[in-house]
Amino acid sequence: MSVGISKTPTALVTGAAGFIGSHLVERLLGDGYEVVGIDSFEDYYSRDLKEANLAAAMVHPHFRLVERNILELGATDGPDGRSELRRLVARSQHVFHLAAQAGVRASWGDSFRIYSDNNVLGTQLMLEACRDADVERLVYASSSSVYGDTDELPMREDALCRPVSPYGVTKFAGEHLCRLYQRSFGVPTVALRFFTVYGPRQRPDMAFNKFIRAALAGRPIDVYGQGQQTRDFTFVDDIVAGILLARKGPPGSVINLGGGSRVTLLDALDVIESVTGRTLNVRTEAEQAGDVRHTWADLTTAREVLGYRPKVKLAAGLAAEVAWLKERLLASEVKRVG
Repeated sequence: MSVGISKTPTALVTGAAGFIGSHLVERLLGDGYEVVGIDSFEDYYSRDLKEANLAAAMVHPHFRLVERNILELGATDGPDGRSELRRLVARSQHVFHLAAQAGVRASWGDSFRIYSDNNVLGTQLMLEACRDADVERLVYASSSSVYGDTDELPMREDALCRPVSPYGVTKFAGEHLCRLYQRSFGVPTVALRFFTVYGPRQRPDMAFNKFIRAALAGRPIDVYGQGQQTRDFTFVDDIVAGILLARKGPPGSVINLGGGSRVTLLDALDVIESVTGRTLNVRTEAEQAGDVRHTWADLTTAREVLGYRPKVKLAAGLAAEVAWLKERLLASEVKRVG
């Protein structure tokens, strides 16, 4: 009687040291994967924060970090004539492409070149690498920014997309590239539109991180607009669950991943006030170019196709982010004093 040999699953995660990528890496390692992470540690925010994100993964025997930019990996040929990126993809059962230049407000002006290179050309190089590989899925991280400023709510995947920021344009271009490579070459892509992800390890430029740090320090909180804009806030654990479900998603599909509810910014600030136990001093500033008034994900496709059901409510998710920020700020203070 022969006994089958089980093969350890393998995954490639780009943007592995980032907010979402580091959570995904840990979940994959916990599920028994061998994981290769790619991250170039761009200086959009502190390298120390990104290294802290990966601290647990770096001591795991089944994780390896490749500290390179995808553009460099795609241009470096080895002895066999293949780029280093192609060799990494060839050894991967699943590819999770989360690497991107982040930030809506920073994507204007001279900075756009960084966004077009990292978000569009980087995605095209990844798709080219997947043409020659036997990957089960390439999961591409897109954004609700592709929808633009619309009153057609909730936002459905078949809606007309009119992004209102250069960042949104680059993420939408990445989606189109995924469709082209799926239709033309059979690359099994699934594009996921993330809606305002928050939680532990959230980037320091993102609203909840800034608001909570200001609340804990007793500083004023600056809000762009009057606070009546609404968002579909999604806890990072729910996003990671959706990403993993996408391993079985229909090739060529585009799917929303949201938190399942729509909340005004002022209501979210009330929750922050409650979970921090601090009275907030809110100041209003002019609206910013590229910001949209409302986001709200229609999750019909995610539920029916992936079985996705977000579980974490806003108060619980914000409490988790507050606890993480308190721990990080305490560690920083101890390091400074010591």
